[in-house]
Amino acid sequence: MFKKIYTLSILLLLFSTTTAQDYSKFNLLPQPVELTRGNPNSRFEFTPQTTIIYTFGENNFKPAINAIQEIAENIFGTKIKCATKVNGDNNIILKKNNSLAEEEYILEITPENIIINSKSGVGAFYAIQTLKQIIPVQAYETPIDLNKLSLPIIKVTDKPHFAYRGFMLDCSRHFWSVETIKEVLDIMAMHKMNRFHWHLTEDQGWRIEIKKYPLLTQIGSLREQTTTGKNVGMDGIPYGGYYTQKDVKEIVKYAQERCITIIPEIEIPGHSLGALSAYPWLGCRGENGNYKTWSNWGVAPEIACAGKESTFEFWEDVLSEVASLFPGEYIHIGGDEAPRDEWKICPHCQQRIKDNGLKNEAELQSYVTNRIEKFLHKKGKKIIGWDEILEGGVSQSATIMSWRGAEGGITAAKKGNYAIMTPSGHCYFDYYQTTGRDDEHLSIGGYVPLRKAYELNPYDQLSPEEQKFILGVQCNLWTEYIPTKMQLQYKLLPRLGAIAEIGWCNPSPETKDVEGFIGRSKELSRYYYAFGWNCAKHFYEDDVQIGW
Repeated sequence: MFKKIYTLSILLLLFSTTTAQDYSKFNLLPQPVELTRGNPNSRFEFTPQTTIIYTFGENNFKPAINAIQEIAENIFGTKIKCATKVNGDNNIILKKNNSLAEEEYILEITPENIIINSKSGVGAFYAIQTLKQIIPVQAYETPIDLNKLSLPIIKVTDKPHFAYRGFMLDCSRHFWSVETIKEVLDIMAMHKMNRFHWHLTEDQGWRIEIKKYPLLTQIGSLREQTTTGKNVGMDGIPYGGYYTQKDVKEIVKYAQERCITIIPEIEIPGHSLGALSAYPWLGCRGENGNYKTWSNWGVAPEIACAGKESTFEFWEDVLSEVASLFPGEYIHIGGDEAPRDEWKICPHCQQRIKDNGLKNEAELQSYVTNRIEKFLHKKGKKIIGWDEILEGGVSQSATIMSWRGAEGGITAAKKGNYAIMTPSGHCYFDYYQTTGRDDEHLSIGGYVPLRKAYELNPYDQLSPEEQKFILGVQCNLWTEYIPTKMQLQYKLLPRLGAIAEIGWCNPSPETKDVEGFIGRSKELSRYYYAFGWNCAKHFYEDDVQIGW
């Protein structure tokens, strides 16, 4: 996965004697809590003979061990040995330390050994991600024929501020291969992000195999064609794709190996044309509804019928299979942009409103949300919904994802509901990140440059007591106008680093150093290119080239 750049100047740099000033500055991202430099005249020599030492059983710490082996293999062309006992120096020693928090770690590079203290394999894995950035980028760029790599004497003590540090990828408007999803997970892991929100169902396509309802993928995953530009024409090309349950299990395992939990999103009750096209009896218009998976962008007016028991049976069957595939505690049920006009004229929905003493269609959607939540509780799952689910009232146990600004999260926190901050003005990466440039491809609109992303304040307008209800932050990438992997990565990087740092250390608005962050982000862009990832160059014009 690593791109090798063969240049004489880099070779000369890497094989020359390392001096103290080479390590006078560390551009780590996210920025650690505490970093202490040691003797500038000493070094740890990382070599193919370096040994990984663990004394507590391999399984829980396997992600960290695998991450070390990946680094060694890409630098030296070979994996290094593992052992359970220390025999001399030149080791990477993984120590279990129950006094630390779950994701906390202490990384010490001494002249003799690299020592990592952590309570769990997660903390150890994050220590290796920090080590990955301490290693000079030239080591990843050069041919694999090194026999040693000198590393500085340093101690890093680190832990995250927020428990939830997420990224959402829309796979419905455009479908992404298993390999592309894995590459996204690699990018997240390097930035110490731990929640992958996987958007799987939409008006434009249903993307996950449900064995009880095979037409969801046979019909609902396909659209006849796709709009060109902003709904100005059609390309006439059939489009589709979906993940088999085998694919899902493979991706879940890959994410677990990178300490990432996947949160699947199944849209309920709106954004449902993919499902309605396959099973028209789900809609208010029924079998004669003439439903088709949508070829346009935007929000289709159709919605699943909340008045029929058969609709709830469908949702419960689907969610049962989804719950069995994803071991995380959350399932996202969407709830956003639900067009409720059809409910107003649907006799089934109006009867449901009457039978349950509901005031209006907004409360009918809350009825749906609460009923689905109770069902998922029986499956051992919690729900997350977009901030629209607040409109008709929600249970105390529902978690709110605040996208229409910070208001939804603020309202949730004041009510005592947990919230995840993902306001579009800071966290929507389908928005433009520059203006007035010929090389910026078509986007949905909006403007979120790197600086704006870094200005996110998850605690804005909240008291210290209310701040306890903010679980974390998330950035989102909707893909209407993103048809290729290179454009996906261009939209994602370097802005993902801004939200990753807010999630990890949450610098206060008073002390936030935007220019310092941009400088570290610029340095990290070299690693992106060494690893074969595309990124936007707008803040580092003289250093890198756009690849898409």
